[in-house]
Amino acid sequence: MNDFVTNIVNCLPDLLAAAPLTLLLTLVAGVIGLVVGTFLALARLSGQPLLSLPAAAFMFVVRGTPLLVQLYLIYYGLGQYLGHSWVRQSFLWPYMREGLTFALFAYSMNQAAYNAEVLRGALQSISKGQIEAAQAIGMSGFQTLWRVRLPLAFGNCLPVLTSDIIILLKSTALASTVTILELMGTARVIQRQSLQVYEPLIACGLVYFVVVVLLTALMRPLENRLTRYRKG
Repeated sequence: MNDFVTNIVNCLPDLLAAAPLTLLLTLVAGVIGLVVGTFLALARLSGQPLLSLPAAAFMFVVRGTPLLVQLYLIYYGLGQYLGHSWVRQSFLWPYMREGLTFALFAYSMNQAAYNAEVLRGALQSISKGQIEAAQAIGMSGFQTLWRVRLPLAFGNCLPVLTSDIIILLKSTALASTVTILELMGTARVIQRQSLQVYEPLIACGLVYFVVVVLLTALMRPLENRLTRYRKG
């Protein structure tokens, strides 16, 4: 039993060294996904077929297919295509040949599709009275969107967005399948080197758990601030 615990502890330094890469994947994909998802939600609700139909199709396809399939298609499909195109001779190639670039793109687009659906529902849940009140005091359509609709929508759906970030964090384990040595990838390397099966996985799970707890604790004050109008 002591050896089992010792083996778990011995895995932690390498896993902690890989944690920043997992956090980088989560942070970058989360931010890009939120920005792109916001525009997708607005396009979906625009009433303009040239905007709403492509946005709806993108959201439907991405949300209807597994993330692992998307990751493989982007890494092996798009990556192979770019490797035989003009990109290979350009300054972009040192970045485009890395699995991290394709993983960030896949995670960002996947996150954008889910965020867009959440934000679409949150925007539709805003009462017409609040929008009419903003228009009554002379706000333009853009001002109403920026100062009223989006803040209310984000406040309404922030708990769901926080949950999606947690899911994204745990989904980064799939990046190990495209040569990225984040937490799960590092755990697999330790497995091969030490011939241990369970200890690296248990240590990896512990690191994920601690990161999730810390991320949840960081998001709670923001959630409380954006929803303070509901209290009292």
